[in-house]
Amino acid sequence: MKMTRHNGRSGKHGTYNPKHNDRRFDIGNSDHIDQERAKQNVYWDCYQGFHFPTDQEQEDKIVYSFEQIERAYYHEHYGEYCNGQHERNRQSGHSSRDRSPDDLWKDKKTCPEESVIQIGTMEHSVPPEVLAEIAAEFFEEFKKRFGDHIHILDWSLHLDEATPHIHERHVFDCENRYGEIAPQQEKALEALGFDLPNPDQKPGKLNNRKMTFDAACRAMLFDICEKHGLHLDHEPEYGGRKYLEKQDYILMKQKEKIAVQDQTISAKEAELKSITVRIKDTEAFVEEVSEVAYEKAVEVVTEKVVEETHNADFDLVMHHGKKVVSDPALSPEKKKFANQIFGNLLQTFSGMTQAISAKLKQIFREPESKNEAKEPIRRSIRELLARNRAVADAANAARRTEQNPARKKKQQNIER
Repeated sequence: MKMTRHNGRSGKHGTYNPKHNDRRFDIGNSDHIDQERAKQNVYWDCYQGFHFPTDQEQEDKIVYSFEQIERAYYHEHYGEYCNGQHERNRQSGHSSRDRSPDDLWKDKKTCPEESVIQIGTMEHSVPPEVLAEIAAEFFEEFKKRFGDHIHILDWSLHLDEATPHIHERHVFDCENRYGEIAPQQEKALEALGFDLPNPDQKPGKLNNRKMTFDAACRAMLFDICEKHGLHLDHEPEYGGRKYLEKQDYILMKQKEKIAVQDQTISAKEAELKSITVRIKDTEAFVEEVSEVAYEKAVEVVTEKVVEETHNADFDLVMHHGKKVVSDPALSPEKKKFANQIFGNLLQTFSGMTQAISAKLKQIFREPESKNEAKEPIRRSIRELLARNRAVADAANAARRTEQNPARKKKQQNIER
């Protein structure tokens, strides 16, 4: 069985109103409240003590509401502080800062704190009388330990909802430097001897005496429950999640948020890494293909130039050689000499074409020339890859549409 103790002062509609606790509203408009069982509720306040719903029906018995009780308490105990502050504001020329006891009661920093105590769930909970006994012992011990600076103003035992539970409201106060009693939580807890959870660190939202106080109250409740023979899970729930009191819950939520952010960042990093790898792979592929294409182009161009040069030169030499050798006026010795000369010329031209080929390849392999020549090749390869990717995406989309009847029907309506 679980035990929960929720603490708070305000919600989305402002500070909590005690009208809910003493049922000073039309409960007929609340579906979650059983009007018959509401007659079994138990109420207590610091001025009137115990009273019950039937007391309000007796003409000779005046029962004040929780709201009236709390406002009366604030006027009685903090009126002197307000008057002193008014005088100090007047002297300093800041009378606009004046606050009345009612203002303190409404302010979310100085209003009463409300605690909700519940043991069990709507499926399984302790009997109402057991819960009432535990609550009475807890409040008695609470007053004994903290009563000098923390005052219980009122509490109610609700038996008219799905699970029996208790609403209790209290206020923290402490003497200020002017000798006036003022509502101030942290100073009150300091006066009671509560330390920061982390004394070596600065106080703040995640390091304050209220956290230590809440832990002490929780431990006190567990001890009392065990005396009544209840064996409770020591990891109570808060808001449907594991409950370590409000500040602990905030810490847990922050850790969960950080963990989600870390997972998101890790996923994004992995995705970025994957994209980077794919880009590198694509660029490497483009570079490799363009290199091969460029080399092939160099070979083809060089061979073509050499071939054309070779053919033109050789045709010219051979034409003149045949013309000279075929002259009938030449003797056999002279023809032989002429053949040697033209043979040497052919060898010389052959060497020249090889030199031209080497020079062309050298020019083609210069970095600037090479990069300039390869860029159109790279561009063509990228465009081809993009076209292929677009075709593949269109095919995948068509396949998903065929597999999803609703999407297919929507697409057909669009095409019409």
